[in-house]
Amino acid sequence: MTSAAFSALAHAARRPAGRRTILLTLAALLAFVTLLAASIGAVPLSLAQVLAIALRPLGLVLPVHVTSQDVAVFWAIRLPRIVLGILVGACLGASGAAMQGLLRNPLADPGLIGISSGASFGAALAILLVGAVGTGVPLIPVAAFAGGLLAAFAAFRIGREDGHPGSLLLAGIAINALAFAGVGLVIDAANDAQLRTITFWTLGSLGGASWDTLRWTAPPLIVSVFLLQRLARPLNLLLLGDIEARHLGVRVDRVQRNVIALAAFGVGAAVSVAGLISFVGLIAPHLVRLVVGPDHRAVLPGSALVGAIVLLLADLLARTAIAPRELAIGILTALLGAPFLLALLWGGARAGRV
Repeated sequence: MTSAAFSALAHAARRPAGRRTILLTLAALLAFVTLLAASIGAVPLSLAQVLAIALRPLGLVLPVHVTSQDVAVFWAIRLPRIVLGILVGACLGASGAAMQGLLRNPLADPGLIGISSGASFGAALAILLVGAVGTGVPLIPVAAFAGGLLAAFAAFRIGREDGHPGSLLLAGIAINALAFAGVGLVIDAANDAQLRTITFWTLGSLGGASWDTLRWTAPPLIVSVFLLQRLARPLNLLLLGDIEARHLGVRVDRVQRNVIALAAFGVGAAVSVAGLISFVGLIAPHLVRLVVGPDHRAVLPGSALVGAIVLLLADLLARTAIAPRELAIGILTALLGAPFLLALLWGGARAGRV
């Protein structure tokens, strides 16, 4: 796409009708990627077979041959993983967009201010002290949520002391270092079985997806994404500055607490089931803002959709690139996100010199 065509698309997307068109296009793209992820794997399924298997419980029988193995692969393996990828990606994307809007800083995402590492430390500590893996008791997500929430509020409280926006990121870097040091201490004290499980959290994967894990993981992810969408208006007003937002009736302190709590709630649940998956919360909002502008009424849902698309594609690559082995999805998102962050910083530096 040429720069002129992209500029025209971005200008059109800033109108309400254009924003709706972009969001509908992203939803259609997510549906296509979902079908693609359901069809590709060790047991290949055609798109027609995927549709036939998915529609059969609704009473719609398509004239497509499917075996019992195809049905089992789709319902027991592929679909839980796809649903988990959509929910985790949507939560990371929406949380990143909300944090960037709250702090008016394009580098603020749940990972960079300590939520992800704090949640990882909480999950690792639960594995070491409680041994809750495989018991069916959701103690790991509770510990991950508590760790993410404590890390986020610690970084926020310390970073807001001098009122400088960059201080929060510096506090987040320090909290990240402390949390990763805590994970290191847990690893040093863990036995072999616990060590393997903790390694899973630090690298990130959707391989643990199942209907049982979705039963307790899906509710906090859905609640987090849904309630973050309702904060679009105050986040838009916060773009004017805290003082101006207060004059317009925004309870700034309450909005700040709500954003951090919802981000920690969702990201904590995501880390508890999928481990550390970096940069999705940074990439998705930027890609959406390039097209729809800064309006959070479009940025928040768009970031959720783009986050889900990015994570599904990354997971598809992770489980097929070196099959039958599986790459850690956190490695792939880091390989994609780190150059994106460097390009963002480079572009900002060049703009500052102009």
